[in-house]
Parts: sequence; structure tokens; C-alpha cells
Amino acid sequence: MAIEQRLRELDARHRDLDVIIETEAKRPAVDATRLSAMKRQKLKLKEEIELIRQRLDHH
Repeated sequence: MAIEQRLRELDARHRDLDVIIETEAKRPAVDATRLSAMKRQKLKLKEEIELIRQRLDHH
């Protein structure tokens, strides 16, 4: 099903961003603006994932 594929893609992107954020946060010269933007993007992905999961649970 297409929605399940979308969910897998979003989960993968969320995990990838988590690793990138962790790595970026450990750098001595962390780019706070970039880090903040990535965290916002990760949150948006999480929200989209939750919406899809809720829709799937109700069907």
C-alpha cells in the first residue's frame, strides 16, 4: 500500500536526521542555526508520521 511505503520513508528520514543532529551537536563549532532547522524538520516528520499512524489505526 502506498501509505505504508510513505510511512517507511518518513521513518527512515526521521532516523537519518536523528543521526545527523547527534553528529552535528558534537562538533566543536556547531552551527546552531543549522542544528535548529534540522530539529524543526525532524519534528515535522514526527508529526506527519503520527498523523499517518493515526489514520491507519482508524481504518
